[in-house]
Amino acid sequence: MTKYLQNINSPEDVKCLSVQELHILSQEIRDYVIEVTSKNGGHLAPNLGVVELTLALHKVFSSPKDKLIFDVGHQAYIHKIITGRREWFKTLRTYGGMSGFPKRSESPYDSFGAGHSSTSVSAAVGMTIARDCLGEDYNVVAIIGDGSMTGGMAFEALNNAGDLQKNMIVVLNDNEMSISKNVGAMSEYLNNLRTGETYNKVKNDVEHWLKNLSVGADVLKVLRRVKSSAKYLVLPTSIFEELGFTYLGPVDGHDLGGLIEILTAAKRIQGPVLVHVLTVKGKGYKPAEDMPNKFHGTGPFEIATGKKITNPNAPVTYTEVFGKCLSKLANNDKKIVGITAAMPDGTGLSIFAKDHPDRFFDVGIAEQHAVTSAAGMAAAGLKPVVAVYSTFMQRAYDSIVHDICMQNLHVVLCLDRAGLVGDDGYTHHGVMDYAYLRSIPNMTIMAPKDENELCNMLNTALDFAGPISIRYPRGSGLGVEIAAAPTSLPIGKAEILREGSELCIWAIGTMVATALKVSAKLQAQGVDAGVVNMRFAKPLDEALLMEHAKKYSKIITLEEGVLSGGVGASVLEFLNAKGLLQQTQVLNLGLPDAYIPHGDKKLLLRDIELDEEAICQKALAFLKD
Repeated sequence: MTKYLQNINSPEDVKCLSVQELHILSQEIRDYVIEVTSKNGGHLAPNLGVVELTLALHKVFSSPKDKLIFDVGHQAYIHKIITGRREWFKTLRTYGGMSGFPKRSESPYDSFGAGHSSTSVSAAVGMTIARDCLGEDYNVVAIIGDGSMTGGMAFEALNNAGDLQKNMIVVLNDNEMSISKNVGAMSEYLNNLRTGETYNKVKNDVEHWLKNLSVGADVLKVLRRVKSSAKYLVLPTSIFEELGFTYLGPVDGHDLGGLIEILTAAKRIQGPVLVHVLTVKGKGYKPAEDMPNKFHGTGPFEIATGKKITNPNAPVTYTEVFGKCLSKLANNDKKIVGITAAMPDGTGLSIFAKDHPDRFFDVGIAEQHAVTSAAGMAAAGLKPVVAVYSTFMQRAYDSIVHDICMQNLHVVLCLDRAGLVGDDGYTHHGVMDYAYLRSIPNMTIMAPKDENELCNMLNTALDFAGPISIRYPRGSGLGVEIAAAPTSLPIGKAEILREGSELCIWAIGTMVATALKVSAKLQAQGVDAGVVNMRFAKPLDEALLMEHAKKYSKIITLEEGVLSGGVGASVLEFLNAKGLLQQTQVLNLGLPDAYIPHGDKKLLLRDIELDEEAICQKALAFLKD
């Protein structure tokens, strides 16, 4: 039984505890987070690193009146636990349970929803403006990680905040990590702030400046407690100062007393303030401290060893297939380069990076830059492959339109985590890429039915001569054998998997396997249903589609993407343009015009009536119309 955690029902209970009691609570919270994530999975390492910081924030500020805005959401578990959701936390990321990310509809303490990075400072600026326009009085605090600082939006917001000079606080949680090890000049700059020695003259000037502030003595006391050398004093020459912020730090993010004092001081300073906090990702759990990237987002694991609980018989993942296939193809083509946005492990490009380190580029959390830099590489003669999660590629939409497709450049976009991703929920479901890519001229779109076809599509894409994308799901493949040498597919040609009579299912990507199972169920009920693996969302196999419109009285399209503007819509558009909808009826099945919550994928598909049983019943009803 916990001594303090069991009595924490709101931030007011945190305010009642002494610093010594908060240290005990910190360990109790760590144990609780480890216990729950070991069963449910989740973002363990980043949350273990912000226990003391979160407690200090709630000790100093008065949420929900004061607005605490967590960037990304990977660091909000402790915030949720101490804001009345302690018991509900046991349902973390489960079907019908607590979201793994801040969610305004979940609690008034969640000031702003977050799933993608680098948004918190922009939201904080907006809330600060609203506060002042409405004549209200509260504090606005953005908590952003150093990894998220590589996102361009963060600097757009810092620039604006520095110009506005309104009262707001940015807490920079610096653990030297995003999902993987941070890269880039900003990472090097923050490292210099952590370790660089300042000249004695600067030290003396800073001390003199602080002593003349009403809060200066408090700040000096905290900073000297961390380290006595000049390198841990306020650095007036930091880039943040140049942008108009008062910069305080770096400070030890696990020193509760120091955090409380410096946040209290920051609250009293006029204008924008940036507090630089140093934390350890995975703090308090050795496996997570030793391998923070592996425990950034984890499935179930053994607490004693940190060993992941997995099915040893599960087929290889699409992500791993992609990484190995690309690396193998690059052995014979020196023009192939791999690019990702802070996700080498999550996209499988870490495999490519190990084999071809000179041709691998991690640009940080900067999807727009990743895509436009790839366009530059293509314009100069390389074959860039950009691997990013489908949901994050949305952030680079304009770059795809303006920099790749308008110039008809040969860039391969590989969209991992396409479709429903399950436990991470609607911020991470990759369900819009068919629609947002299909509208762009010059874009070719593929989706494999299995892992072997993924290799064939990757080979096809690299042999192509223009913009081309491949989207594939999260998790294990179907377990099919992968050919030793991938082949190239004819562009825009579908694959007939099963002939039928009056009904045919045109499916793409993950839905092909579902279509085959539905066809078998229908066959058992006396319905002879054909199945087509579309392979290409764009261009369509127009010749086969016209043939089937004349052969079948009913066609069903099946996709794991939004129906609005999706693949089924393109089939309808084509058949309508050819005047063939009088000969055949078309039923589009896919994802509804709604944000789908988190939970087990099978349950989500059941709820939206896109599982085998529901599709079968819809097909039978369609035949009777």
